Amino acid sequence: MVPDQPMGGPLARLDATVRGRVQGVGFRVYVARRAAALGLRGWVANRPDRSLQCVAEGTRPNLEALLAVLELGPPGAEVESVSRAWSAAIGGFERFEIRSGWTSGD
Repeated sequence: MVPDQPMGGPLARLDATVRGRVQGVGFRVYVARRAAALGLRGWVANRPDRSLQCVAEGTRPNLEALLAVLELGPPGAEVESVSRAWSAAIGGFERFEIRSGWTSGD
């Protein structure tokens, strides 16, 4: 089910992978709090290769704001790179959540 379009236009989806010193520094909580404040839905999880993956849906401006959060990181993090893929939202998320351990996707 594709979510309804907000007044700001169609919803988009961001799939981002953050590399660097991103585990063990509170990165998932940092991202989840900011994503929720931006009204985004999706998830964030650590990956076995020591990177962090974030999948979020919402308006493009709010996703761009989340991307800036991912590029900065919390205190103690050292972000080396953020890869990103954009697509149309597909829905299915009720809120933004932290997933423990590695997740293979939605």
